[in-house]
Amino acid sequence: MPVTKDVQLGRDVKIFHPELVNLYGCAIGDETRIGAFVEIQIGAKVGARCKISSHSFICEGVTIDDEVFVGHGVMFTNDKYPRATTAEGRPQGASDWTLQHTHVGKGASIGSNATLLCGVKVGAGAIVGAGAVVTRDVPPGAIVAGVPARTISAAENATLSGACCD
Repeated sequence: MPVTKDVQLGRDVKIFHPELVNLYGCAIGDETRIGAFVEIQIGAKVGARCKISSHSFICEGVTIDDEVFVGHGVMFTNDKYPRATTAEGRPQGASDWTLQHTHVGKGASIGSNATLLCGVKVGAGAIVGAGAVVTRDVPPGAIVAGVPARTISAAENATLSGACCD
């Protein structure tokens, strides 16, 4: 699993196990850290000072702004109607599907094992809870969790974090 020559690496990017990642045709910003077993595909963009944790998949069409945390095993998608073959039964090629773009705003955090369906925007400073399935846009600063992901109220957030909310 390589880091190919067409990857644009910013200054002081840290790839902890370069032999255990698959990066090709993507751009990685300054001081970003990338864990083991991460794949970042052609055309994907990761900003500066991000942390991409192990076992995450960032596909074509994904843009991640600066200072974003991506937890372990986070999955992005880029096709609303994925199929292996066309209606005629031949393997799908590049012209047989439509790339959908996903954007993650500055300072957002995506919890471990979250899945982001294509075409969504996660606003700056938002938090996506572990295991959430994001099916629609997340407003800046919002906290979302669940399947499908929904906004958590302040009281509910305090309960989930173990804080007392008398």
